[in-house]
Amino acid sequence: MRDAAPAVCLVDDDESVRKSIVRVLESAGFKVQAFSEPDAFLRHLRMHSVPVAILDIWMDNMTGMELLAHLCARSPNTRCIFITGREDHAAEITVMQAGAFAFFVKPFDNKRFLQAVQDALCAAPTRNEART
Repeated sequence: MRDAAPAVCLVDDDESVRKSIVRVLESAGFKVQAFSEPDAFLRHLRMHSVPVAILDIWMDNMTGMELLAHLCARSPNTRCIFITGREDHAAEITVMQAGAFAFFVKPFDNKRFLQAVQDALCAAPTRNEART
């Protein structure tokens, strides 16, 4: 059985970006678990429910798109929000067609980003709904 987990997980290999996004999310009242490596996040996912994951699309060890494939298989109810430092319309189209909840290019508007996180949390099924 999975333990309760923070409401939002963030996976980004850039420490300064990760810290900045954590600050923005926590200042808005979200509980956040941040990961610098996709593999660490996947280990966390084995033991915890993750309603919302914020994923950097371009990381060294595993892309956000590869991570999304793992999430679709292991945690299909997780809502994914993608972030990237580069304009990449092909990647945006790919992840949105694969079921991403939202896509943001850094730097992004914090108000819109926070609203997307809130909307994703509201759209994510509760633990009991996910079991039925």
